[in-house]
Amino acid sequence: MANFLVSMEFLKRVPLPSSLLILTQLLLFLQLGKADSEVKVVGPGESMLALVGEEVEFSCHLSQYMDVEHMEILWFRGQTSDVVHLYQDGQELFGGQMVQFQNRTKLLTDEMAIGSVILQLHNVVPSDQGPYGCSFLSSSFSGEAIWELEVAGLGSDPHISLEGFKEGGIQLRCSSSGWYPKPQALWRGHQGQCLPPETEAIVQDVQGLFHLETSVVVQGRAHRNVSCSIQNPLLIQKKEFVVQIADEFFPGASPWRSAFLGTLAAALLLLLFLAALARLQRRHREKLKNQAEEEQGRLASQLQTFQTELDWRRAEGQAEWKAAQQYAVNVTLDRATAHPNLEISEDGKSVSTRPGPPSPVASDPWFSQHKCVLGREQFSSGRHYWEVHVGRRSCWFLGVCLAAVPHSGPACLSPASGYWVLGLWNCEYFALDPHRVALTLRVPPRRVGLLLDCEAGTLSFFNVSDGSHIFTFSDSFSGALCAYFRPRAQDGSEHPDPLTICSLPIKDTCTLEDNSDTWLQPLTLSDPTQVL
Repeated sequence: MANFLVSMEFLKRVPLPSSLLILTQLLLFLQLGKADSEVKVVGPGESMLALVGEEVEFSCHLSQYMDVEHMEILWFRGQTSDVVHLYQDGQELFGGQMVQFQNRTKLLTDEMAIGSVILQLHNVVPSDQGPYGCSFLSSSFSGEAIWELEVAGLGSDPHISLEGFKEGGIQLRCSSSGWYPKPQALWRGHQGQCLPPETEAIVQDVQGLFHLETSVVVQGRAHRNVSCSIQNPLLIQKKEFVVQIADEFFPGASPWRSAFLGTLAAALLLLLFLAALARLQRRHREKLKNQAEEEQGRLASQLQTFQTELDWRRAEGQAEWKAAQQYAVNVTLDRATAHPNLEISEDGKSVSTRPGPPSPVASDPWFSQHKCVLGREQFSSGRHYWEVHVGRRSCWFLGVCLAAVPHSGPACLSPASGYWVLGLWNCEYFALDPHRVALTLRVPPRRVGLLLDCEAGTLSFFNVSDGSHIFTFSDSFSGALCAYFRPRAQDGSEHPDPLTICSLPIKDTCTLEDNSDTWLQPLTLSDPTQVL
């Protein structure tokens, strides 16, 4: 519903008959517009992910443009009495702020005139994990949004030490620190087989981070190459260290014992020879030390340069994402294009796979009939931005496609076939441009933003979880385009969240292009069980 602010001072300056007429017309207009959607508070999404030691942004806005400079805006932890940050009467109040958030929050007010505010939380720690919310309050409006903050920490590289001989084998110990949540450790032999650990201890320090120590006893030649891997279950990332053990180190190897006795006498003679070379080695060692110090200084300088460039690129990506939001449009799902195995929500904003027996999976995930649904809106000019909540699904595909391209039968999801698609498959992010391009993301996205620039011929993807740029397609679009959604078939994921189009402030209403020759027809299938 549209919002109009009429002050009493304005009515005093208008003659009485005119003011009565204005109030009558305003009440009539509000009554007629009652069918419009009410103003709502929109938060960052259902869940967010932040890394230990870094910063996270809690963005909250109203579903319609409205000046919130004179509203009371509160960020809270779990319940409104636990204050994270308070803005009231045009200023920030820190008297009731919780101790753990003091000197760690910063409020960005650049877009308050259009109903949007951002709170930055610096130096994230594990104890920050939990439910959060933001509320807007004025004399004529109140509302709030709730979300969950997840915290993850990627620990140090594993360190393997040789403890000695034990039970006819060699005992190895693996340790690593700085993980959150509790990590998972795994020992493997040179053929990839799992080795049962002898001991395992995971302790939590005062900062809430986990330290892990685990040991294993390897026997004989079968385990000459041993690896210790530690995985973060939330980030789907792991660190691994491999150690090689020569056969001669294992007890009971009689050829090694004989060789050792034979070489012992030669070693004594060698020591005499080495003593003669000690002076020359000392000079050479000093020279190497000087070279090492110079190399260390050079590497430190290169590391600083790399870190500066990385920070600049991150800031540049966040600025590009924030600029893209001004082109937000309303996107809805077209039921006529939905695969029979997909379920569309009543408001046309969410799509998920219907429960039931899984269909046979093709040998290659991106060459198959499409189990997808398209957006109703067609775009042929201008810039258009929308966001999709992917949650913690293990498989999904998003992008755009030509409205006129056939959507039944096998096809390759590539620009040459009229598809510009990015997705997650088998714990790997990639784009098809036109061949598979693997992508490395610092933070797994829970929410993905898409910016389509028809004139420039680009489609950009953004990680809304940290505001970074993911990938951009550059091409010349030969016709009207539609948004593309593919939640992927159920694959046993613990988090089968639907793909949901997020609510954003809309500046311009997107008009549909009604072209009966190119408008998509419903998907027809001869055998639905053959679809991914």
